[in-house]
Amino acid sequence: MADLPHKATEIATGTARAAGDVLAARPVTHLCAAVLGGPPAFRRTLHVGQPNMPDQKAFLKRMQHILDSGRLTNWGPMVQEFESRVAGIAGAKHCIVTNNATTGLELAIAGMGMSGDVIVPSFTFVATVHALWRQGVRPVFCDIDPVRHCLDVACVEAAITSRTTGILGVHLWGNSCASDALRDLARRHDLKLLFDAAHAFGCQPGRPDGAYLGDAAVYSFHATKCVHAFEGGAIVTDDDDLAARLRLMVNFGFAGEDVVTYLGTNAKMSEASAAMGLTSLESMHLFFDHNRENYTAYAAGLADVPGVELMPRSANRVHNFQYVVTAIDPEQAGLSRDELVAALRLENVFARRYFYPGCHRMQPYAGLSPRAGQTLPVTEAVADRVMILPTGMALSARDVARVCARIAAIVQHAPKVRAALRHCTDPRLPDFARAADTAAGPH
Repeated sequence: MADLPHKATEIATGTARAAGDVLAARPVTHLCAAVLGGPPAFRRTLHVGQPNMPDQKAFLKRMQHILDSGRLTNWGPMVQEFESRVAGIAGAKHCIVTNNATTGLELAIAGMGMSGDVIVPSFTFVATVHALWRQGVRPVFCDIDPVRHCLDVACVEAAITSRTTGILGVHLWGNSCASDALRDLARRHDLKLLFDAAHAFGCQPGRPDGAYLGDAAVYSFHATKCVHAFEGGAIVTDDDDLAARLRLMVNFGFAGEDVVTYLGTNAKMSEASAAMGLTSLESMHLFFDHNRENYTAYAAGLADVPGVELMPRSANRVHNFQYVVTAIDPEQAGLSRDELVAALRLENVFARRYFYPGCHRMQPYAGLSPRAGQTLPVTEAVADRVMILPTGMALSARDVARVCARIAAIVQHAPKVRAALRHCTDPRLPDFARAADTAAGPH
């Protein structure tokens, strides 16, 4: 955090407005949190993952071209161009786009021949693990490092057995896994190395040497991602044989008009999705720069709020700043993460807890790690404290300052906020924070 501003931005006076939606600012000491009877900070709702909207005229021009051509799917010119652009940005020889990233993961797992056991973090979106399970592969949950929230290499090495065929790492929050170390480990043990890079499109580590991609990596272009294609994914790889295999598998395994050579599926991306993807790419650096400004505003606004720590970003050459990740210390803040999330919902700030309670405690995986409390201590601690805050083109730096001011006000009056949440029945509260649940405090 040394490179970030430490002095809180002055937000105590003046008027903060964005598109007429932000209420007039008041001194922090006089702010009354909505849970305590004050007006909400925003009239509109701020969401994590609010879609970024690229240039509509450019998108509609592409759509008109698609409609005029009559080519709606099956590797049309939009898909081909999108694949080429994504491969170039990723620094990969090959890109095979898919209808979504989950399908992309499943195809990559099958195409790479993963079987038996594959080591994977539990602290990830459940689709990462579902993709293994649906391919008949047993996920072996591994702990994460407490700083970047990516796979702990020492834990990975300790988890390798004779049944292990691969490692599935996650470039979480755009932070790179310890890619070099994982690649070396995979080579020593003859393991496949796949990365779920759903959070990491456009994020380039300081030294582009190919380790970041592993044997293959999968991006997400879901609507909630910084760069999106409505819905979509992409597999990138430098492996010529794997790429050729995957290109058949995304189209049912057809190698010719009547020749099927692989067990495939219908994973093709449509021309309309590719058109949105191309248009989003044209605004990619605008999105990244805006997210960086919001992140800097969060760093300033939260610097002096006790118990609310903003995760520093990796020192990448390029970072998308797509996720604003905080860790809540309930002893310092006076509130648990869940209580703070609940109080912010009443401000119309829909902060989120990710990825609670960890995949190892979700079905159908709960029985796979009976000793999770002993083997995944960092995962469980992080899952209890992580809170994600809204960002993206829908928020300005002034909006961010307003969010920070409300967080500061909520923490400042923590005992009153906790007491009010015990009796709150507002339907905006998340299910996990209903009146009876919030009384329990930290989980």
